[in-house]
Amino acid sequence: MGRKKQFSSVRAGEELLEAMAEAIRNITEEIRRPIDTEQSGSGRRAELKSIKESALDAKELITEYQKLETMIKELKDTGGIEAQRDFSGGLAEQYAKR
Repeated sequence: MGRKKQFSSVRAGEELLEAMAEAIRNITEEIRRPIDTEQSGSGRRAELKSIKESALDAKELITEYQKLETMIKELKDTGGIEAQRDFSGGLAEQYAKR
């Protein structure tokens, strides 16, 4: 029997980055597609709304892509993901050991 490959967070993250990049390219191509000038009224509004939603989806994917890039870099540099502290609270949080 063949050996199972060991799971690698870095490799999985890089594969996810590739998939996200492809999704962003696909959404961008959909947005670039010209709007049918023959349409009017509710059909045109629906198409414009769809384009807006696609743009927001792409924006969200780009944000998550950047977070994942940072996470992968951290995994490569330190071998693990460091817990992020939230210091947005009150006075005690501002002076907590960092």
